[in-house]
Amino acid sequence: MKACNGDGDGEKRSRGPEFEPGPIPPLTPVDKYGFLKSESAADGSNPARAADRDREDRRLTKWRKMIGTGGADWRHYVRRKPNVVKRRIRKGIPDRLRGLVWQLISGSRDLLLMNQGVYEQLVLYETSSSELDIIRDISRTFPSHVFFQQRHGPGQRSLYNVLKAYSVYDRDVGYVQGMGFLAGLLLLYMCEEDAFWLLVALLKGAVHAPMEGLYLAGLPLVQQYLFQLERLVREYIPKLGAHFEEEMINPSMYASQWFITVFSYSFPFPLALRIWDVFLYEGVKIVFRVGLALLKYCQDDLVKLPFEKLVHALRNFPEDVLQPNLLLPMAYSIKVSKRLEELRQEYERMTNFSKPVEGAIVKRSFRR
Repeated sequence: MKACNGDGDGEKRSRGPEFEPGPIPPLTPVDKYGFLKSESAADGSNPARAADRDREDRRLTKWRKMIGTGGADWRHYVRRKPNVVKRRIRKGIPDRLRGLVWQLISGSRDLLLMNQGVYEQLVLYETSSSELDIIRDISRTFPSHVFFQQRHGPGQRSLYNVLKAYSVYDRDVGYVQGMGFLAGLLLLYMCEEDAFWLLVALLKGAVHAPMEGLYLAGLPLVQQYLFQLERLVREYIPKLGAHFEEEMINPSMYASQWFITVFSYSFPFPLALRIWDVFLYEGVKIVFRVGLALLKYCQDDLVKLPFEKLVHALRNFPEDVLQPNLLLPMAYSIKVSKRLEELRQEYERMTNFSKPVEGAIVKRSFRR
């Protein structure tokens, strides 16, 4: 959605499949994030929204002082005041700085600097066996967002380029459908090349444990996370855990997409963004925390439901609990780090599944 630089090479970096763009969708009202909204939605002119804008402007000023021009002061501030950084990230990164800050906290900016020209080569000169699968799935990614609406338009071409480039960069992973939501979300806040390297940082583990196991054959990391979540539900919400066992409900029936798309698939976009702010800084434990907070908040209703209605409810949480300022404080109060590590070790002993090496990214070269 954004150009990587201002030197006019945006067109070169946006080459995708050689298809004519479809017709431009008709003008439709959109929300502040670019998603279509009904004409009856509020227009944002009421005093409460004006107060929100004033508060956002004050936060923006604080953040700009904290990160410096282009992020020049970021590392110094993190070393000097880590608790302030953590607290401000949990309150939400200002939307106008979100793309830059995500790159800073994920380690992707360093990867880009170490691999100048690699993305362009992957897009322009490499071929992928996943190209047709990517083209088929593109229209399913954020279809109600204006950036991705036009068939073979700029948004869909950018999404294609990023996913195709990654499928070449890591042929063991290649392309899996859920990756489109990660790449699509990133493209709403940064250009193609930046989005690609942030995807690499996540899957290869630039800062936190690698996530590529979410997309490898057999989804080994998904299986581990679901094992951990099931045990946590039994321990932290025992009444609900017992009801799940009685109704033969397991986390694969409702939670796989939580991990595969980091809540970007079906959760409200403002909530997804706030989760991603924390996810990129603190790691995957926020997914467990949010999941447990959702279940705990809704448990009084869930324990009354039989199997069919229970599955439906677990895939359609009430809107009131999906408000960021309600759900996230509940999530932060749930301490899981130590128990997650214990359960990871237990799962490894059970499956002989070895932990990927963190930070295992090296400078890569590609030949035509």
